[in-house]
Amino acid sequence: MSRLDPVPREEWSGAMHDALAALRPPVPRYHPAGRADRPQAGNTLDTFAHHPALTQAFLTFNGHILYATTLTERQREILVLRVAACRESAYLWAQHLFLGRDAGLTDEEMGRIAFGPEAPFFTPLETALIRSVDELIDDGAISAATWTTLAAELDAQELLDVVFTVGCYNTVAWFFRSFNLEVDPEIPDLLTREDST
Repeated sequence: MSRLDPVPREEWSGAMHDALAALRPPVPRYHPAGRADRPQAGNTLDTFAHHPALTQAFLTFNGHILYATTLTERQREILVLRVAACRESAYLWAQHLFLGRDAGLTDEEMGRIAFGPEAPFFTPLETALIRSVDELIDDGAISAATWTTLAAELDAQELLDVVFTVGCYNTVAWFFRSFNLEVDPEIPDLLTREDST
């Protein structure tokens, strides 16, 4: 049971409806996947509706991470799914399972992301991305060895996007777990449908 009752869509303020526009950056590199057969983050947005000003500020940041990041979508989802695994956030994992698949990650690869940086078959860069999440969450900084691997392939903007992607979704995981947000009711059905295709 959520610690804060979500605000039903029909009760959203005009400010909350306006705040949603912040999720779309002015110059996107990526575009959202179709809405059909994808979770709509209902419990997330309905809880954010208690605070439209915060929603607008956060969605501006989150919109960059989702749609304007200099990382590839696969790299972004490796980071986000590892945050979900480290923070034991079932809601975050369920939401990004779909985005991970859209980014080309297989279910087997996502299982290995959950296993951690010792998982086999990732490239050195992908292993460093997974390890960077663990280091940022555990120590608050990327180690010199991990940084060397990342910096050998990523430019300054991509390195910034690594750190801020982890920070963004660490905050999301805090939000989901602290407010005890329940997985959106349509997600189990969507997973069943995807798994049967």
